[in-house]
Amino acid sequence: MSKVGTTRLAPSPTGALHLGNARTFLVNWLLAKHRGWRVLMRVEDLDGPRVKAGAAEQLLDELAWLGLTWDGPIVRQSQRADAYRAALERLVAAGAAYPCVCSRRDIETAGGAPHADDGAASYAGRCRGRWSSADDARRACGRPVAWRVRVPDEPVEFADEFAGPQCVDLARCGGDFVVFKNDGLAAYQLAVVADDAAAGVDAIVRGDDLLVSAARQIHLRRLLGLEPSPAHWHLPLVVGADGRRLAKRHGDTRLEHYRRRGAAPQRLLGLLGFWCGLLDRRREATLGELVERFDLARLPRETVVFSPDDDAFLELVS
Repeated sequence: MSKVGTTRLAPSPTGALHLGNARTFLVNWLLAKHRGWRVLMRVEDLDGPRVKAGAAEQLLDELAWLGLTWDGPIVRQSQRADAYRAALERLVAAGAAYPCVCSRRDIETAGGAPHADDGAASYAGRCRGRWSSADDARRACGRPVAWRVRVPDEPVEFADEFAGPQCVDLARCGGDFVVFKNDGLAAYQLAVVADDAAAGVDAIVRGDDLLVSAARQIHLRRLLGLEPSPAHWHLPLVVGADGRRLAKRHGDTRLEHYRRRGAAPQRLLGLLGFWCGLLDRRREATLGELVERFDLARLPRETVVFSPDDDAFLELVS
């Protein structure tokens, strides 16, 4: 009997669920239903001040309103500090992580620092090999200490199931990256790797803005001896007419906005299904119909543009 795959829906309660997020979650869920995967739910609530009170409950409610379901209990990253600390200790013991006292300004002003593709300064390794321990760094500088992981000299290569072959030079895409922040909380990359490994996640579906994150996470899994890495499906994002990622600047695209104005979940599902190439026009659809029509080959390979016609369709409540 073949092994049952496992995927996860992983919303972050730093803001409301908008149409772009919902499309990615829907594709993840539909693909899981077609492949017979388990679907887990993980709330990624580690982002300190950016986590909004009540946002997690609202996200879960809205996903359930669309009809998405999951297996087993909900996992919250804020409750898994011990697991993240254990993973950090393994990295430190292996000599793969080192303490860092650099501020963001230090990194931005470092002479000759290469720059990542997104324009942010890459970390030039100023603290690499500088301190024998976090206590030494703290005593010498009087600053809070973060932990970084050394990136490999060679690019990280992997085959994405949707985006195709990838070759990511992490040295040029941010350099040595933080795995534990100077506030004592695990950073996104380490938390995701620890959580996926603990839950047996072997299939990850998300936006293609996280392709570099995938390379970082593959590198971390290798350092931690957690291979093989999961299979990945990175999907093009939903963008506004200006080509930028869907956000407040494009108007109110929150599910909450349309739900309050009386839109039924079938109307939202119909638009998302149209964006996924599963429907030939904007119309109401049930989740069951989208399951029957789902075909990964029909998903567009380019970004989806949120248009005034899309907004008008959702606002047209009978």
